Amino acid sequence: MIELCGIAIRARPKAPMETQEWARVTPERGVEGDFRGRPGKRQVTVMSRQSWTRVCAELGEDLPWMTRRANLFISGIEFTPDDVGNTLHLGDLVLQITCETDPCKRMDQARPGLRAALDPDWRGGVCCRVIAGGEISLGQRVDLLSAAP
Repeated sequence: MIELCGIAIRARPKAPMETQEWARVTPERGVEGDFRGRPGKRQVTVMSRQSWTRVCAELGEDLPWMTRRANLFISGIEFTPDDVGNTLHLGDLVLQITCETDPCKRMDQARPGLRAALDPDWRGGVCCRVIAGGEISLGQRVDLLSAAP
């Protein structure tokens, strides 16, 4: 089972991530309260707990998931290039996976070596476009549906 384990937003660029227990996500604003939510292919970012665990093991340090600066943290999946076009469903919310989230230089500012550890195998997560809005909460089930007919 895939499950929502974390929700985080930041009010402005470079601001610290703020965790939440629930959120409203809309096609117009992405995760409400997050500065990056404007419509486009990078509206909401999603990271896998399994991938983050591999990153931390490689670094030899147990870092908080918000260090990655993703909006949603889910357990039960690892993303691959084959996921582009697929959709994540959390109740009424539908997110279409558009691309890999490339780790930026801010990752090495947070922890030297983090950017390199996130780079392989889509460990940095995925970017998504909001197709249909909804309210989400921690512990919620996530369904991954294939775009293939």
